[in-house]
Amino acid sequence: MKEIRIHGRAGQGAITTATLLAWAAFEEGQESLAFPHFGAERMGAPMNAFVRLDREPIRERTQVRQPDYVLVLDSTLLRGYDILAGVKPGAVAVVNTTLKAQDLGLKGARVVAVPASRIAEEVIGRADRSNTALLGALAAATGVVSLESLKKAARSNFPGPVGEKNALAMERAYEFVKNQEGKP
Repeated sequence: MKEIRIHGRAGQGAITTATLLAWAAFEEGQESLAFPHFGAERMGAPMNAFVRLDREPIRERTQVRQPDYVLVLDSTLLRGYDILAGVKPGAVAVVNTTLKAQDLGLKGARVVAVPASRIAEEVIGRADRSNTALLGALAAATGVVSLESLKKAARSNFPGPVGEKNALAMERAYEFVKNQEGKP
C-alpha cells in the first residue's frame, strides 16, 4: 500500500488534491481512499488530507502516520510543523516553493521542490491554485500514478476551460520535475 499525506491550509485545495489523486489511481485499476483531517477550522488554518492506494481492498481508515509520499501545498508550513514526521524509508516530499530542495533543510526524505504557485499563476491565473500542479510534480517524482490519469481526473472534475487549465498546470509541473532530475 502507498500512503500519501498532504499538508496545506484550509481553502488551498488539499481535499481536492486528495480526491483527484484517488480518482486517477482508481482510473488505473487501483483501490483508493481519500479523506481529510480538520476540525472547525477557519480559512488558512493548517490541515491535512490523506490518500491510500493499493491493488488490494483498503481496510485501514486511520490517519496516515507513516507516509510514503508527502505533498506540501504551502511552504510556510515548513516552519513550526514536522512535515516529515513518521515518513517511511525512501519517502519523497514534494514541496511548493521557489527555493532549491537542498535549501529547505529537510532531512529524512528525498525532497522535490517545485514552483507550483508560479505555475498556477501562469497557467490558471491564480497562484493559490497550486494543488493540481503539485499532483503533476508528484507523478513525475514517484510514478505513483500517470500524468494522463491525473489530467483525466482534472478534466472530469472540472469540465471545460477550468479542467484544461488544471491539466496544463499538472503537465507543466511534471515537465519541471522531469527536467530537474539529475541536475544539482
